[in-house]
Amino acid sequence: MLLVGAAAAVITAAGVQSARGILGPLFLALVLAIVVHPLRLWLERRMPGWLASTLCILSVYLLVVGIAAAIVVAIARFATLLPAYEDDFVATVEDATRWLHDLGVHPDDVQRLVDSFDLARLAGVVGSTLSGVAGLASSLVFLLALCLFLTVDGRSFPAQLHTARADRPSLVGALGHFASGTRRYLLVSTVFGLVVAILDTIALYLMDVPVPLLWGLLAFLTNYIPNIGFVIGLVPPALLALLDSGPGLMLAVIAVYCVLNLIIQSGIQPKVVGDAVGLSTTLTFVSLVFWSWIIGPVGAIMAVPLTLLVKALLVDADDETRWLRPLIANKADDPVASPAPD
Repeated sequence: MLLVGAAAAVITAAGVQSARGILGPLFLALVLAIVVHPLRLWLERRMPGWLASTLCILSVYLLVVGIAAAIVVAIARFATLLPAYEDDFVATVEDATRWLHDLGVHPDDVQRLVDSFDLARLAGVVGSTLSGVAGLASSLVFLLALCLFLTVDGRSFPAQLHTARADRPSLVGALGHFASGTRRYLLVSTVFGLVVAILDTIALYLMDVPVPLLWGLLAFLTNYIPNIGFVIGLVPPALLALLDSGPGLMLAVIAVYCVLNLIIQSGIQPKVVGDAVGLSTTLTFVSLVFWSWIIGPVGAIMAVPLTLLVKALLVDADDETRWLRPLIANKADDPVASPAPD
């Protein structure tokens, strides 16, 4: 049974990976529909249903377009800043070369290392990344269409779940637990992301790093990537600090980011996230690696909600597998929630 189950899991993972272009946007649209559902309930008590659905759709569209625009602006701004520091980059490489010579490193090894660092090549990589992001316009249109249909169907879906509860109460309860856990996770990540982004922006402004507001926004967006998101948000300001003022400022930027990460993102946030969604820190990190490999960048951002969905379908919905919950939960007394399918 173990071998058959493992083989089935491998086949399923391969199928999901081959369909990542469809399943990634589909799940992201599902999560966005889940996020705006409480807003729909609040609006429907104050206005006609069609108007509430329209406002929810507009809210999702603004959120998706805003995030996409922020990513494009960050990459474009970084690409335009790099060429202005060409001379500083050359001087930094020369200083590093002399330092390595003083340490006794062989000149040929030093030259090979120097040749591997090329600011124009780095700018080209950033530019190609920007082109790749621009090429995702068709995927963005597909995502917006999915958000439209899922948000419209979200109006009648709770009633359909209520009807299904009579036959499959465990499954409906597990899906409700997945929805509420996803909202709690995104709420916690948003709050901690805002805190980290504000502190990073203030620190970068005091250290006179170029465009601190942009890197604060990038820190906020990358906070949705568990465990390693801060590293992605650290690279642009650290590199600009090195080119603008030398290694001292770069080390200061790295120190500030690491301290904030250790205190907030690695110390406080995982505990709060674990209590909110019932997943251990180890499982959260493994899910990041796994879903990034399976689905790509969307999997990195949606790693926790995807794991919650798998947990709901394979563990919470089946009485015979609920014994697995203490093994993957953040705390042993994590009960199975069964909220009403609202």
